[in-house]
Amino acid sequence: MKNLSLIAAIGENRELGYKKDLLYHIREDLMFYKKMTMGKNIIMGRVTLESMPKSAIIGRNPIVLTRSIIQDDNKIKYYNDIDKLLEEIFNSDEEYMVVGGASIYQTFIEHVDTMYLTTLYDPMPKIADCYFPEFNLLDWDINLLIEGKDKDITYKIREYHRKKVANR
Repeated sequence: MKNLSLIAAIGENRELGYKKDLLYHIREDLMFYKKMTMGKNIIMGRVTLESMPKSAIIGRNPIVLTRSIIQDDNKIKYYNDIDKLLEEIFNSDEEYMVVGGASIYQTFIEHVDTMYLTTLYDPMPKIADCYFPEFNLLDWDINLLIEGKDKDITYKIREYHRKKVANR
């Protein structure tokens, strides 16, 4: 979908997090997240919402896809049906960005046309307990946006655009 993308920071082997937290906190990556998500609808799972600092949703429109029954919160939209959420996205001109966690990325990866992935190239400080879904690099055009080092952590922020396929 043209108005649906995702953003994530992952290790070289698709490591995503450990015990409901990011593996790294790279200043430039966090600033990139803020820039790319500000003012947009951000889609996440319930656990991701509960683990995020409040500052990560301020200025954004949080949408939570969950199987749980949630107390009504006027600031957050809740869905328990992926098809209804996809229909809303399809019928909207607004931008939507998937921000995690692992099962939400798995659910949406086939629907996004753009991904923003920060890849971290140094050994993980912790063993990951969740991973970003596998995807075929050959299906994507890749642009390097930022390359850097934070303390001893080397990283690259890339933009992935799904290659156009005749039947898509």
